[in-house]
Amino acid sequence: MHTRTRKSMVLLVAAMLLLSSVLAGCSKAENTPVQGNAAASQTAGEKVVTLSWPRDIGPMNPHVYNPSQLIAQSMIFEPLVNYGEGGKLEPALAESWTISEDGKEYIFKIRQGVNFSDGTPFNAAIVKKNFDAIMKNVDNHSWLGFIALLDKTEAVDESTFKLTLKEPYYPTIQELSVVRPVRFLGEAGFPDDGDTSKAVKAPIGTGPWMLTDYKTDEYATFTRNPNYWGEQPKVDKIVIRIIPDGDTRVLAFEKGELDLIYGEGMISLDAYKQLEASGEYETKLSAPVATRQLVLNTANEALADLNVRLALQAGFNKQAMVDGVTSGLEEKADNLLATNLPYTNISVTPIPYDVEKAKSYLDEAGWKLPEGKTVREKDGKPLELELIYEKSEQTQKPMAETLQAEWAAIGVKLNITGLDLTEQIKRFRANDFDLNFFSNYGSPYDPHSFIQITAEKGFGISEALANLPMKAQLDQQIHDALVSTDEKKREELYGSILTTMQEQAAIIPISYVKKMIVANKKLGGVEFPANRDGNAFTSLQINE
Repeated sequence: MHTRTRKSMVLLVAAMLLLSSVLAGCSKAENTPVQGNAAASQTAGEKVVTLSWPRDIGPMNPHVYNPSQLIAQSMIFEPLVNYGEGGKLEPALAESWTISEDGKEYIFKIRQGVNFSDGTPFNAAIVKKNFDAIMKNVDNHSWLGFIALLDKTEAVDESTFKLTLKEPYYPTIQELSVVRPVRFLGEAGFPDDGDTSKAVKAPIGTGPWMLTDYKTDEYATFTRNPNYWGEQPKVDKIVIRIIPDGDTRVLAFEKGELDLIYGEGMISLDAYKQLEASGEYETKLSAPVATRQLVLNTANEALADLNVRLALQAGFNKQAMVDGVTSGLEEKADNLLATNLPYTNISVTPIPYDVEKAKSYLDEAGWKLPEGKTVREKDGKPLELELIYEKSEQTQKPMAETLQAEWAAIGVKLNITGLDLTEQIKRFRANDFDLNFFSNYGSPYDPHSFIQITAEKGFGISEALANLPMKAQLDQQIHDALVSTDEKKREELYGSILTTMQEQAAIIPISYVKKMIVANKKLGGVEFPANRDGNAFTSLQINE
């Protein structure tokens, strides 16, 4: 496997931590590029949309991570390539690109006539300057596979940019579409020493929005960029109010202080259902953005047996659990990865809920139920497992309690342990667990990020799958898929990899995570972006 993926795991964990803890509280931005005294100063006739976010938007530096918020960064800074529906990679700041036959050289034709929000031109030289700033701190960004493999970059001429890899890596174009760190800051935004890892002078981007008013932990106001090269947004301003608490967010929306609730986990599922039932608002759910999964650790002797893993999957009513815990807002998942991602539309045979079949699997594995007892035994040892979950997460705990009750009916004793997120991740990485909840990263990171972490040690998934009989073969297939320049071969490899993982039942798909929208009915054009971390604001319009 690639050496870069071994050192990428720490930052992949950080990415998981960031995605999982979006509601964990506010973080003060150390750099405040714009300060204001009043939220959303509005002149007559201006079209303004107000929404909320649980955390301060951060310093709006395109090349750093927490506390900068992805949703706001994507409003200001743009990529060379956009991630479109179904994983289609589309031109953005690059009009086109070509890839050498050996998969190492990428040449981008830079879009002409693009200016930054301060009126300065976007060209190949500024693309290289941004790459140089990123590569000054390469260890911060090597969770992106192509960054760790980057050999050199070159501004060939004003409209041609070239990057060269040390070895082929097919997800390069896809990784260029992520919200950070490969997005582009204007010349005037760079610090004097060029090191953007510390701070930027101002958040100058090419995107449709500019940050024009900002008060830390209170609000941020974004105004249309008059120099935007693409279609101008239909509203004049977007105001993001910082409201950490979901219930407070609902109250503000019902009082008319917010026009839009948008995102994952912004409000409770019950609150969403109540707002939907009122009929007063537009409500909608996105296509799946990730799969909620259950990882079974094959380092545990019992879970190393395929029959036990199949028994656990057959031994709970997935549909009833998902409907009950998520109020029907999440959809039962049979595929490990949602089929709206590239290479994932494979045919699977779901394991149906069947208590008697689950019992027969356990009998076949040698786990018998002694007369007068409720827990199965083998060689005098009870079938007792521990499931760890994040105690503050609203969905994991009730799902854990459901599994505990259902598996008791087939003779499995499940102990459930609620942990702080950091401790849960620590135990996962240390291979100190029997079962653990997990979620893949979604677009534009998958499916390649998902298969990488099933092959590389240091994160938790690979160690959990270590006792699969075909693990070495699976790892080789993953390596071959990532370096292949043959689209047909790559598709075949993904099909084989995902099919094997489905059949081995060491990762159980539970449900598909979705974004939610609750909008004032005066809003039109409320859409979900294909990129999980993108924003949905350019298409918004206010209907009179």
